[in-house]
Amino acid sequence: MFRRLNNRRAIKADAGVLYFEILYRARHPGLYQHIGVADTLDGRFEMTIVHVVMLLRRLKQLDESEIAQSVIDTMFEDMDQALRELGVSDVKVAKRIKPMAEAFQGRAAAYNAALDAAGDGAALTEALARNVFPDDDGGATSEALAGYIRRLESCLSGRAIADLKAGNVAWPEPVEQP
Repeated sequence: MFRRLNNRRAIKADAGVLYFEILYRARHPGLYQHIGVADTLDGRFEMTIVHVVMLLRRLKQLDESEIAQSVIDTMFEDMDQALRELGVSDVKVAKRIKPMAEAFQGRAAAYNAALDAAGDGAALTEALARNVFPDDDGGATSEALAGYIRRLESCLSGRAIADLKAGNVAWPEPVEQP
């Protein structure tokens, strides 16, 4: 019994480290200054989702479903706490979290399908345009973010779970350096 309890605590601790590393990456100034993601609550929410989805893809490849679920739980606990700090009442927090959870699920499905699709990557660009840049009709920002996501996926793909937990990831820059 105690072993299982300690295992749950270890998983929760690992998920917390992974989530806050992802949160740090999702707030990288280059995403907002160079790619053009709106530096707003919505923009930061979108970047958090993108990074969590990419981490979850890697955790799935590593067959780390317990840690993956714990990362999702940690993300929503953090969002719950953030809403409370913004002054949202206890009654309204649940009403706000539900659409956020639905948005996360929808975006995760769209990004995963786009990344799994064969082809030139237009599906990812379209999914990003629809979710992250709905008011941008040029598409260059969506293409830039899609390029970053592909580099992020490549960066995460070779990492073992121990590397991820230890933060041993050479994260890509939002904009490729010439």
